[in-house]
Amino acid sequence: MGDLHWDTKVTDVAPNKVMVRGYRIDELMGKVSFAQAIWLILMGELPDENKTKLIEAIFVSSIDHGASPPSCLAARTVASTGANLSASVAAGIMSINRHHGGAIEGCFLALDSALKKANESGMSFDEAAEAVIAEHKEKKKFVPGFGHRLHTADPRTARLFKACEDYGFVGDYLKMARSFEKAFEKGGKSLPLNVDGALGAVLGDLGVPPMMMNGFFMVARVPGLLAHVYEEMTAMKPMRKIDPSDFGYTGPEERHLK
Repeated sequence: MGDLHWDTKVTDVAPNKVMVRGYRIDELMGKVSFAQAIWLILMGELPDENKTKLIEAIFVSSIDHGASPPSCLAARTVASTGANLSASVAAGIMSINRHHGGAIEGCFLALDSALKKANESGMSFDEAAEAVIAEHKEKKKFVPGFGHRLHTADPRTARLFKACEDYGFVGDYLKMARSFEKAFEKGGKSLPLNVDGALGAVLGDLGVPPMMMNGFFMVARVPGLLAHVYEEMTAMKPMRKIDPSDFGYTGPEERHLK
């Protein structure tokens, strides 16, 4: 049958002891935030205070985006059939793919291609951005992470970039993202960076592997999906026709942190 032994670097569990990346969970409880624990289990080390604040901003930025995104519609539709909580939330997560949430990794790859071009050819960031955009146009492909169906200036992007400045994480990927925006503007088409593109740039500067980037979006979106699924189960009729555009908001009026 062959050797069945295999190793993991993630967790170690023994009688009366559970360790994540070498730290005992009972010692972490009450001492580290959820964002720190997520970073630890995904990346292997606990983040410092400034990185923690940025990671928390990343998760908050993607916690929800209304009732119309595919993940929310999928989760609500499955919940409407009478499915249980886990199946309904899972349906939402399964809809996060290349065209929904996937722009995070896609934008990073475009930025990374431009950075390599700048480093290898001596181009400026602006020149490299223009070159990569031209390559996408030639192949009749769009650059992921720029433009938005609703926002002309995504407020989440501005706040994430401000957080990078405040906490000392303005790196080459973020700078290259700005060069892409300038290149689009120069070409006569304003396509500001959306939150997915911003996350691709920020996660790139934080050293997150590209394959894991969309996972950060999934982790952030689960609470939003859970809220929508619970509302669907408790306040809506079963098997209803869910119109992705014809809905209203009846929650609290706009309020601000004190």
